[in-house]
Amino acid sequence: MSDFTKPIEDIASEVKDYVDLQMDDVKLRTVRGLTLTASKLLSLILITGIVSALLLVLSFGLILLLGAWFGSYGGAAMIVAGVLAIILIILLIIKDKPFRGTFVGLFVKMFFDGKDELPVDPKSR
Repeated sequence: MSDFTKPIEDIASEVKDYVDLQMDDVKLRTVRGLTLTASKLLSLILITGIVSALLLVLSFGLILLLGAWFGSYGGAAMIVAGVLAIILIILLIIKDKPFRGTFVGLFVKMFFDGKDELPVDPKSR
């Protein structure tokens, strides 16, 4: 009788090992994805800070230059603020095109490692 139950015990042991390996795989992929995401996020914050500081210095320099040319630093500040406002409005109008496609592609590559299979959308069923 013990020979009959032996294969069932082996199968149960192999299933347990398989489930443990799958859990380890999920944990490793999760840690890898979170690490990549945190790295990209910190890089993005650093680049945004540097670009902001650069934009601030360039704007201040442009205000000083235009103020010296026109004789009014207040007027030069308004000109620079108007140019920055126009740039902001343009970015708000076209925000979906350059940013959404870039970030969606980035996250798909990070989490799916370029695999062909993507998760099935429940709405498409």
